[in-house]
Amino acid sequence: MIIKKQGRMNVVEAARKRIENIFSNNVPVYLSFSGGKDSLCLAHLVYTLIQEGRIDPSLLTVHFIDEEAVFPCIERTVMEWRKKFLLVGAKFQWYCLEVKHFNCLNELENDESFICWDRYKRDVWVRPMPPFAITHHPLLKPRKMTYQAFLDRACVDGIVMIGIRVYESLQRLKNISKQKKHKRLFPIYDWKDSDVWLYLLENHVEIPDIYRYLWQSGATRNEMRVSQFFSIDTVKVLVKMNEYYPDLMERVTRREPNAYLVALYWDSEMFRRKSSHRRKLEQSQKPNVDYKKELIRLLSDIDKNFNTEHKRTVALRYRNVLLRFHSMMTEKHYKEMYEALIAGDPKLRTLRAFYYAIINDYWRKSQ
Repeated sequence: MIIKKQGRMNVVEAARKRIENIFSNNVPVYLSFSGGKDSLCLAHLVYTLIQEGRIDPSLLTVHFIDEEAVFPCIERTVMEWRKKFLLVGAKFQWYCLEVKHFNCLNELENDESFICWDRYKRDVWVRPMPPFAITHHPLLKPRKMTYQAFLDRACVDGIVMIGIRVYESLQRLKNISKQKKHKRLFPIYDWKDSDVWLYLLENHVEIPDIYRYLWQSGATRNEMRVSQFFSIDTVKVLVKMNEYYPDLMERVTRREPNAYLVALYWDSEMFRRKSSHRRKLEQSQKPNVDYKKELIRLLSDIDKNFNTEHKRTVALRYRNVLLRFHSMMTEKHYKEMYEALIAGDPKLRTLRAFYYAIINDYWRKSQ
């Protein structure tokens, strides 16, 4: 059970106090920085407290994991904040490492992982590597580790601050509430989207152009998420942003030839798209799909229907959920589960969300 209590401070005051408490331990502090809106809020809070003399910058190391496939405006933003932190006496480590990253554009291949800064694909990198980037680390297993696993090793001697917010996801709220690693702390965990945008506005924090472009292209406030754009959550950015970055798809396709799938099949179950255009297509092509039947068909022969070991592992987890909750599931749940399997759920984020969605829907229906 998650218990919520109303505090006496506003979210900005509470976040500042949490950050001060973190630095009061007099141990190394690591700030995970991405250049996105949430990360910018946390970085500005820390930077302001340093300027006010309330925390010791010599304890701080900022980590930026450069995932290669990032927008030019994100790179510029990180460059600016690197200068800011270095000038106030903090350390800033810009990593360009060969780490694994799940890539939804590889669905047609057996290899499920995108290798950032792949040494064997240097001639087709999405963008050049910064000359000062750190490319090796004794705690890294190149091409085998994710950046999350690497950072867990690299930050073992201190406290890690991450700009994660629970309002973005019920599943994230559940995970943070069960967090047992007290070395990972989330100073802005209770901020809403409106808090983030208001803070950036009132403090005159420059945001990357990509957010303006997303807004101009019709994205809602909840869709303003920017990260490495080969992931299932942000692949739609490739389609919307080609107008603003004319050479984007050329560079992306050179790096990942399967990227043309985004343009061809964006309005399909492959990318979990739920647009009016897709609904019209499906009404004309598949008017009466029995998603329960299709889901059972997929999971009845996992070895045949899933072509890699990781996909089979994911499918087994889905089958366990189906067996456990089938009596509570509706056609909507069968459809969503089927589409998640087709699109891929490498980190099992969607599956974890199913637990709560199925139970909550069943509870509401029974009232």
